[in-house]
Amino acid sequence: MLTSLSIRNVVLIDKLDLDFKPGLSVLTGETGAGKSILLDSLGLVLGKRAETSLIRQGEEKLSVTAVFEAEPDNAALQQLLQENDLEADSEMIVKRSLDQNGKGKIFFNDQPISARLLKDIGRCLVEIHGQFDNQGLLNQAMHREVLDAYGAYHELLAAVGKAFAEYKAAVKNRTDAEININRAKEEEDNLRHWVHELEQIRPIQGEEAELQQRRSELMNAEKILESLNYAYAALTQGHDIQSALRQAQSAVDKANRHVGGRYDEIYNTLDRALIEAADAIGQIENASANVSLNSAEQENIDSRLFALKDLARKHGVAVDDLAVTLEDFQNRLNAIELGEDGITALRKIDAEKRLAYLEAANRLHDQRVKTAEELDRLIMAELPPLKMEKARFVTQIDRLSEMSWNEHGFDEVSFTVATNPNSPQGPLGKIASGGELARFMLALKVNLAKSSTVSTMIFDEVDAGIGGATAQAVGERLARLGSEVQVLVVTHSPQVAARGSNHYKVEKFTRNNVTTTRVRELAPAEKHEEIARMLAGETITDEARAAARVLISA
Repeated sequence: MLTSLSIRNVVLIDKLDLDFKPGLSVLTGETGAGKSILLDSLGLVLGKRAETSLIRQGEEKLSVTAVFEAEPDNAALQQLLQENDLEADSEMIVKRSLDQNGKGKIFFNDQPISARLLKDIGRCLVEIHGQFDNQGLLNQAMHREVLDAYGAYHELLAAVGKAFAEYKAAVKNRTDAEININRAKEEEDNLRHWVHELEQIRPIQGEEAELQQRRSELMNAEKILESLNYAYAALTQGHDIQSALRQAQSAVDKANRHVGGRYDEIYNTLDRALIEAADAIGQIENASANVSLNSAEQENIDSRLFALKDLARKHGVAVDDLAVTLEDFQNRLNAIELGEDGITALRKIDAEKRLAYLEAANRLHDQRVKTAEELDRLIMAELPPLKMEKARFVTQIDRLSEMSWNEHGFDEVSFTVATNPNSPQGPLGKIASGGELARFMLALKVNLAKSSTVSTMIFDEVDAGIGGATAQAVGERLARLGSEVQVLVVTHSPQVAARGSNHYKVEKFTRNNVTTTRVRELAPAEKHEEIARMLAGETITDEARAAARVLISA
């Protein structure tokens, strides 16, 4: 819900701060007072295009700030905010500015965002309906979603979505298998040859690194052996380290007898060193014995590395991936052996999942037809009081081609109208005139309000070209709509204005040759006087005041 709007330097508005309330709020004022400027300002924070012509004359920049109550049950909005890492607690503050150079800034709760994202957020927050400015319902792509939201058959929709996902998965499994087996058949001889080659060499993952390491050892065998021999000699020849350790241990043992065992730790340390030295000498002996000077082994390693790399180049893979490549070739040969029996089983699953989807989609279709009939009946009941008794509203449900089946079923939904008895049904936005379209939208919205996720709706001169009982009917429906969502309506009709729970007057005044628009909320007595003015014109009569009292109390 829109809770406040602050405007700075937009056309005729220099500074304006407005608070908004729930229910039906009406904005009235003489023609040219600046009501459209107010809507243009609101449009800026809903993502409409910003133009420098909107900047008040003599000023460097404009800014508009709107505050909205957070809507935790607005799933589309919450998902949009989450996808774009935007946070919203109890309120959402949108601020937009534009300077004379055309440079603008947009912030959502102090986080900079793009104009495109602002437009997407705006669609989730506010719907604007006017003679030539309608959102959502003029887009046929939205009609199915609107009908489904009104019908509230969430379990059916979920069942169809699940059945469609399973059907598409079965189709993919079957088509993938058919493609693989056909491809495998075309290259069966090659596959058998490749498998034979790879099975002969038996590639092992990680083998290349091991062979490279062994090859390096063989190439440096003489240097390795020389180093090991030197280490062995250093430990066993000349000053024999083991003999030296034993002598040192014996000397410590003699001294230890005179100090009551205080040198036990020294003795034990020498004992461990003696054991480690003996172990090291043994390991050096083993390592030396294992150094190979066999040139034939190196030739065998070189030959295997060459063969592995040659096969890797042939199949366009890394040497380490040859084992996986062999497994893939074997699987493709197995697919050929699986043959039509496997394909037949997959085709059976495909057919079963298709049938399950059709059954679920048909149940959804039947519910949509039932819901559409109910909605059409309710809309048609709204039309006569709105002076459209000859018009017809029909929710048309057509079946999509199989190529267009989707997780929402196989229905294409469109709202159609005919404004005269002998006229054909046609798209809502192309058949109805501006005034008729606004009233169609009102009739729709009155019945769809409970299923709408948008909590603020704006109607711009929805009463254009009507009066009397028709205008009163429009006012009554706007008031009904206001009991479900926040409604702002720009009106010239006293019958509509009388139904408002909140009344704002748009006025224009000139001082020192500078014209300014201001908006103020009217007290009950002021509201009465304003409606009398709307009835009487410039000169407000007692009769007009009496008529205003009747309208307000009706």
